[in-house]
Amino acid sequence: MTIADTFAFALFAVTILSLMAGYPVAFTLAGSALFVGGVGWLFGVFELSLLGAIPSRIFGIAMWNETLLAVPLFIFMGIMLEKSRVAEELLAAMGALFGNLRGGLGISVIVVGALLAASTGIVGAAVVTMGLMSLPTMLNKGYDPRLAAGSICAAGTLGQIIPPSIVLIILAEQVSNAYVAAQSLQGNWSPEPVSVGDLFAGALFPGLILVGLYIFYQFAIAWLKPESSPAVPMETTTGSGIKLFPLLLRSLLPPVILIIAVLGSILLGIATPTEAASVGAIGAILLASLRRGGRETWLLYAAGISVFALLILANFVDLKGIATEGIGLAAVFAFLLLTLIIAGLMLALLRLYQSRILSEVCQSTMEMSAMVFVILIGATIFSLVFRGLGGDDLVYRLLSDLPGGRFGALLAVMIVIFLLGFFLDFVEITFVVVPVVAPVLLLMDISPIWLGIMIAMNLQTSFLTPPFGFALFYLRGVAPPEVTTGVIYRGAIPFVLLQLAALGLLAAFPALATWLPHYLNGGG
Repeated sequence: MTIADTFAFALFAVTILSLMAGYPVAFTLAGSALFVGGVGWLFGVFELSLLGAIPSRIFGIAMWNETLLAVPLFIFMGIMLEKSRVAEELLAAMGALFGNLRGGLGISVIVVGALLAASTGIVGAAVVTMGLMSLPTMLNKGYDPRLAAGSICAAGTLGQIIPPSIVLIILAEQVSNAYVAAQSLQGNWSPEPVSVGDLFAGALFPGLILVGLYIFYQFAIAWLKPESSPAVPMETTTGSGIKLFPLLLRSLLPPVILIIAVLGSILLGIATPTEAASVGAIGAILLASLRRGGRETWLLYAAGISVFALLILANFVDLKGIATEGIGLAAVFAFLLLTLIIAGLMLALLRLYQSRILSEVCQSTMEMSAMVFVILIGATIFSLVFRGLGGDDLVYRLLSDLPGGRFGALLAVMIVIFLLGFFLDFVEITFVVVPVVAPVLLLMDISPIWLGIMIAMNLQTSFLTPPFGFALFYLRGVAPPEVTTGVIYRGAIPFVLLQLAALGLLAAFPALATWLPHYLNGGG
């Protein structure tokens, strides 16, 4: 091992130890890199001139990257839906629908978790919301505390893998950069980049399989241990069966339409992820305003229908080319739809501003977006110094020398990411670890889409794994005193095993992640 390799190891070790000590992530990444790079310069193993590339790299990544603009828009969408009590109505509707079944409340929690994942994608918010509303009800109805706690934690983490997911957006950017770098090393200077839509499509089947495993587990426990998950009569949740259909219609239809509009427009190629995220943000504003009630509600419904109609129109007509082709029937129809959308949006924003929800959502969005982009800048500096110290060559040698070839290298990376997930957030792992290991793995002829989904599901598993899973801490913060930390840990373990089983299925059958993107891209 050369002295440069020693410095590369030291940089990684100093960064991980500093993060575990609780120092701010972005400043730790940049500070550790600059410190170790400076010491490396004194020893003659690092060129300070490399740091001159930092401004251009930051400008290119954070300023000119259209894909990353989707991050604050999806964050805004998720927080707005969290404030609009969507989860509360979904839980009431699903509880009424499945309550007569043994294990029905547990199934309801899983279904609501999947719907919230597809509409909000914010793990902490989902776990806390369902913990506050579902956990007391499940305990009062005689559910095993371990099963109740594990169900809520597992359902809350689905936002990591079910699109549209913030994790997948960030991962797509890093995996795409790594794939382009790997292809250039192999002599391919114009590779097809990996898009956010590819990862969204690739995550769809694995996410649904995971939801299916969770629901199957609820059925199995209800059959094997009926006392752990008793049936809850419908009347105790809705008051009467007559109210069930209107409740389902009101609670399910708007979020499902929003999910179809956002995710469908991306998968079908109607809109880019950034454009679809803006549609999601508009839909969340309209939905949150509808939940507030008031006059002129018809205008909000008309605006929501107009958004959906405009997406359908965009699938058949090139709306961007209308300005050059002249005014036609499609242009007039699009103008009328836009007028309704703008009018409904103005009314919705006024209502949300008066109720002070808008300011809270904007502030939370700004804080979370700033955190992501500051970490991105710190990770850019870290990656530049790490490569300047020859760290990428060191990682390639280490992974290439592992027994088992490609499988051994992938297994080692998955284990490292799983263990780091105990201590670090997914943003930190994505920005620090993925740029280092992904190019090496992709040089081994591994599908970038499959690799991205494997990493995403691995990160989701680490969110749930005792003793440091973030989802467990989120639930512990809102759980009643009788639900101890030990109860939450024991309840989460079966769901961790289910996630590992799903990860194993994905590893054994890569087509689960690669078939749909290939089909949507015209592969047949």
